[in-house]
Amino acid sequence: MRQAISAPDAPKAMGAYSPAVRAGNLLFISGQIPINPGTGELVTGGITAEAEQVMRNLSALLKAAGLGFEHVVRTTVFLADMNDFGGMNEVYARYLVDPPPARATVQVARLPKDSLVEIQVIAAV
Repeated sequence: MRQAISAPDAPKAMGAYSPAVRAGNLLFISGQIPINPGTGELVTGGITAEAEQVMRNLSALLKAAGLGFEHVVRTTVFLADMNDFGGMNEVYARYLVDPPPARATVQVARLPKDSLVEIQVIAAV
């Protein structure tokens, strides 16, 4: 059984996908980029501003599913430039709780809307 999850304070999907899907005891959150859900516009201002918006978007989707960052077991971070790792990680670390989830971080050629960061999450329900 699958259940689509969305939240009014998280961006709407920009294509043929759900912002999040609960399947059994897992919640899969689609990659979030720094879109301000109120304006639909990309948040700019560097990696820390973008990472902060991404984490707020993830938080909203977790909350809509009745969960929080303490339920996150896996993340994948996509960076446009690996030199932004430190700034992203500083913001990321403020949201996650001990023990932190498993994580992969990769540099990619390009992200949607030319954002600097995208993060996807898997959480245990």
